[in-house]
Amino acid sequence: MSKRPSISFAKFAAVENGTAILLLAAEGKAAQEAESVVGQALLSRIIDVSDFKGKLAASLSTLAPAGTELDRLVLVGAGDPARLKADDWLKLGGSAFAKIGKAKHVSVVLALPDTDVTGENAADFALGMLLRAYTFDKYKTKKGRSDEEREEKSSARITLLVADPQAAKKAFANAEAVAEGVVLARDLVNEPANILGPVEFAERIEELKKLDVKVEILDPKDMKKLGMGSLLGVAQGSVRPARLAIMEWQGGKGKDAPIAFVGKGVVFDSGGVSIKPAAGMDEMKGDMGGAAAVTGLLHTLASRKAKVNVVGIVGLVENMVDGNAQRPGDIVTSMSGQTIEVLNTDAEGRLVLADALYYCNERFQPKFMVNLATLTGAIMVALGQSHAGLFSNDDTLAAQLFDAGQATGEKVWRMPLGAEYDKLIDTKNADMKNIGTRFGGAIIAAQFLKRFVGDTAWAHLDIAGTAMGTPASEYNQSWASGFGVRLLDRLVQDNFEG
Repeated sequence: MSKRPSISFAKFAAVENGTAILLLAAEGKAAQEAESVVGQALLSRIIDVSDFKGKLAASLSTLAPAGTELDRLVLVGAGDPARLKADDWLKLGGSAFAKIGKAKHVSVVLALPDTDVTGENAADFALGMLLRAYTFDKYKTKKGRSDEEREEKSSARITLLVADPQAAKKAFANAEAVAEGVVLARDLVNEPANILGPVEFAERIEELKKLDVKVEILDPKDMKKLGMGSLLGVAQGSVRPARLAIMEWQGGKGKDAPIAFVGKGVVFDSGGVSIKPAAGMDEMKGDMGGAAAVTGLLHTLASRKAKVNVVGIVGLVENMVDGNAQRPGDIVTSMSGQTIEVLNTDAEGRLVLADALYYCNERFQPKFMVNLATLTGAIMVALGQSHAGLFSNDDTLAAQLFDAGQATGEKVWRMPLGAEYDKLIDTKNADMKNIGTRFGGAIIAAQFLKRFVGDTAWAHLDIAGTAMGTPASEYNQSWASGFGVRLLDRLVQDNFEG
């Protein structure tokens, strides 16, 4: 886990040294609390000379401002304060953190003109700072100047000056748990595949026991007894044995049916015999982004003692080329008893999820299941990298996921399902095949998964475009984004906690 700054909350007070950060509304206005830090005249002059417009998440730094003892003054634009959402506060926090330089002490005046900055706003701002502070450089033995600067930033002591420190501190307890879950997910996705195989991933999951999460790990012998021929077929070409990890958090009433989250955990995907092109294959270490998100989510829910019963299940395999690898044309029998003709060994994630979803549904009989998977490149063609694909057999669950995405900035967009797509995976040789036609690839993959969920409310999130390699943002500079943790935590918090 990367280093993180120390964040605390206090009442508004004079700022005498170190770095001060002030928020500025788009019309060039600052709150009285902010003006008092440097004086209204000096602040107005800085704004006039720089022509700073206060655009959302834009920033301006002034070194050693005249008439003060400050080393640095940073103005961060808040745009229209009346329109700020939770994701905007994260952007403000991330933008502010990027500008603190080498400061050891940072004071942030969280006040805006004619606007109440709540404890939740302050917590979201702090969360943005923590997420921006994330780096993955554990394997660098020689640190460059930029690396050293990042380490210095992550050692800063940051005080957020707010109207109600107690409310902010209380809200931050949840935000801090979310940050830990996102960081865990990012770390897992960023790890190279030679370090993080199925066994090692399962060992990382077992660390959740410290948070009172019940963890059970199934090995190939266990899965063979259960009839998981679909999942095991993917793993048979690797010398690294598969694992199925089951995580249970009991935060609700004992008799309440759990809600369930299932993740694709292909720790490396060569494509198997249907091998991928060499260009970009290194990025297939991140093909376990769904499993990483589920693991991070369980960490978050357990850390903040969420009042709900939750099951997390991840299928962990490596898809490799080997003399024992699955061949195109092979037919496997899934745990459900349905047979699958494997026409392309690079359409492997759906084979893993088929058994994981069926197992979850049969054993736990959850209220609903949400699976996450870096499943298809086709979803990126359709939606780019700003939205994950959402497929669902339940309108209520789909709407709840959409709303959670809008609130957190981890956006999803609903895609269609239907009989006309389902028939495209029929085959004369088995109950189904694992690929369809050239067109509608993301939809066909979702239709495949739908055959393994029965009548249970279910949603599939195709996060291929959002979990890794996404464009940098104000609060994420990492190749791995940790997408899904904040989205699903918000889904649970808004809809399912008693």
